[in-house]
Amino acid sequence: MPTAVNGYNLKIIFMNSIHISTARLILNRPDPVDIQLWTSKGEIQEWRRCICIKYDHYKGIRKFKLLDSNQIRQTRECCIFGLNGMEVFM
Repeated sequence: MPTAVNGYNLKIIFMNSIHISTARLILNRPDPVDIQLWTSKGEIQEWRRCICIKYDHYKGIRKFKLLDSNQIRQTRECCIFGLNGMEVFM
């Protein structure tokens, strides 16, 4: 098994990433999280201190409450690529 890809240590890459199933477990908890995601327009956004308040399994949509502004926003689960500073992979 290779230990380096393009000069990067594989242990460092995998230590900073989590599987989508682990991300789902973290999102289902009531603790605030930081999320990086793509919008429908292709922009990258970062939502800080938000909690998941609703999850639709069939549509794959999560609703979040941003605690700092009390805004309610929603996104598709597949658009989330970062969670608490870790990369999310499928």
